[in-house]
Amino acid sequence: MTTIDVKTEGRSAREVLAWSRTTVEPALRAAVDTLPSSMRRIAGYHFGWWNEHGQPYPAPQKGTEKGTGGKAIRPTLVLLSAQAVGGVPAAAVPAAAAVELVHNFSLLHDDVLDGDLTRRHRPTAWSVFGLNAAILAGNALLTLAVDVLAASGHPAATDGTRMLTATVQDLLDGQSADLAFEQRVQVELAECLSMVGRKTGALISCACAMGASFGGGSPAQVEQLRGFGARLGLAFQHVDDLLGIWGDPAVTGKPVYSDLRSRKKSLPVVAALTSGTPAGPELAELYQREAPLSDTDLVHAADLIDIAGGRAWSQTQVDDLLAQAIRDLESASPTPRAARELGALARLATHRDN
Repeated sequence: MTTIDVKTEGRSAREVLAWSRTTVEPALRAAVDTLPSSMRRIAGYHFGWWNEHGQPYPAPQKGTEKGTGGKAIRPTLVLLSAQAVGGVPAAAVPAAAAVELVHNFSLLHDDVLDGDLTRRHRPTAWSVFGLNAAILAGNALLTLAVDVLAASGHPAATDGTRMLTATVQDLLDGQSADLAFEQRVQVELAECLSMVGRKTGALISCACAMGASFGGGSPAQVEQLRGFGARLGLAFQHVDDLLGIWGDPAVTGKPVYSDLRSRKKSLPVVAALTSGTPAGPELAELYQREAPLSDTDLVHAADLIDIAGGRAWSQTQVDDLLAQAIRDLESASPTPRAARELGALARLATHRDN
């Protein structure tokens, strides 16, 4: 078994992400071009390829993802997982494109469900084109993901389609639980962790498993990389939840305290609510108010989560889950270069400032 040092030499995580975007984007654009014009316009806007009028954006400056389709962590995991089992990353491009299409289907619908007005530093698709149009565009991306896999002709396409559709069911179940939590007074931490495993962890886990499958990995390697993705997905959501409270809007592209404003029962929030500290009931009282929370209330809520230990707990969980994910990766006996780059990507994904 090889011990992986996430800081060893090789391409940096940002260089790997740039390579992945360059590799996968042509397939994404080709797929989106097959959509009806009404859906294509919204999808391209959501991906950051053009504005609401269909006019292309200028190429983004190096080192920034503003105005683009995001960091593309999930398709990068697909490509690197294929390489990790000795496969050729190019063979896994259809799987990478399909995973990214599903991810963006979920984002389009999440923005509608959450009422979010900004994503990636731009107005959300529903706020520009309307609720119904954004929902339909999300549906179009979901069906397109399955079509991309079916059209690939890859020997792993059938199993990959089953993996992906099962993952979508998990994702929807997790999203349903997340919404239900907002209406409940009490949510247990175990319930919240289970929800995150389905809503976020499932697709990241699927990305790694599909990459290994398209790369020709053994059943054991597919499952070991699935485990790597599952741990990474949980850690990733912890970071997202921390940023949803304390992230810099200039970097995250979302308003400060956005998750508190919508009273999301995210991981650090539930940890605080169930902490048994005096700050827990005070936070619960704020969350149960019928009136919208003022800016002062939001600052106070964030302070209470910190005092109750929710922030520190999530930060500790990130480090623990990352260590577990690296052990899962090691167990798959990955090729050295892919091992280094998957480790570096995992570290970047779980130690984000944005």
